[in-house]
Amino acid sequence: MRIALATDAWSPQTNGVVRTLSVTVAELERQGHVVDVVHPGVFRTVPCPTYPEIRLAVLPYRGLARQFDRFSPEAVHIATEGPVGLAARRWCRRRNRPFTTSYHTQFPEYVRARAPIPLALTYAHLRRFHGTAARTLVATPSMLRQLEQRGFRNLALWSRGVDTSLFRPRPKGGQLELPRPLWLYFGRVAVEKGIEDFLELDVPGSKLVVGSGPAEAKLRARYPRAVFTGMRHGEALAALVADADVFVFPSRTDTFGLVLLEAMACGVPVAAYPVTGPVDVVLNGVTGVLDPNLRTAALAALRLDPAACRTHALGYTWQAATQQFLQHLAI
Repeated sequence: MRIALATDAWSPQTNGVVRTLSVTVAELERQGHVVDVVHPGVFRTVPCPTYPEIRLAVLPYRGLARQFDRFSPEAVHIATEGPVGLAARRWCRRRNRPFTTSYHTQFPEYVRARAPIPLALTYAHLRRFHGTAARTLVATPSMLRQLEQRGFRNLALWSRGVDTSLFRPRPKGGQLELPRPLWLYFGRVAVEKGIEDFLELDVPGSKLVVGSGPAEAKLRARYPRAVFTGMRHGEALAALVADADVFVFPSRTDTFGLVLLEAMACGVPVAAYPVTGPVDVVLNGVTGVLDPNLRTAALAALRLDPAACRTHALGYTWQAATQQFLQHLAI
């Protein structure tokens, strides 16, 4: 099948959306499908306001239309609601072509964290964007229910996977000589991730932040006792994750949280709030602890069995997630 994928999130960005899309494309191609990805890198771009690491395509419609027309896709999936996604939606509607979309990011909450824009206004825009799709794919049942309550329709589940050969248990103490317990956050260092909730915790041992983003400099200055490693990839990242005693996930706005699976695959239990993402991915009291009090969750997670975390993560495969994606495409 020839599948066109339109996305505003793509390499060199590093986040869960890019990881999900790039692994899915690789799995689709492994199965013999032909995938044409249209992303900001093929257009002139400008920095995203408040998040300059993200580049936004400038007037991408003509270029996208030429690329789609040449490719002649049998199915179109629009992954994001930015300029590239809007251009792909316009192309489909002008040609009366069905398409699917996906809801990766709680964009209204991200916007409100940076500017006083009412949630209702942003959700109204997103309902219009996704409302003409044959299906909108969401990562978890709780996210699906939340969007239904916001008036979204034609929703379907598209789960996620984890590379359990890369993210695997390893001996502790092989990476950093820091006092134990070692509490870890890894992911984007941005205001919507709630990282200050983690850094403010009164817990023994050491706090480690792995990743980069627009809030990194401010947090480094404000919390000098925490260890910030910057961005890590591949084996270097997986080794740091496996070295931790607990992964603390302070976000209240994630739709899934691939990092939850990656930590559990390393045998590292999770401490998180009982919100969308963790409530669907973490087995409370088995592979992590979910509690409105993040300190309570963190201390309790120390007592959990690492083997149970690994076993649970093994149930999430990219092959199964990609089959879900294929089943929902509009042809």
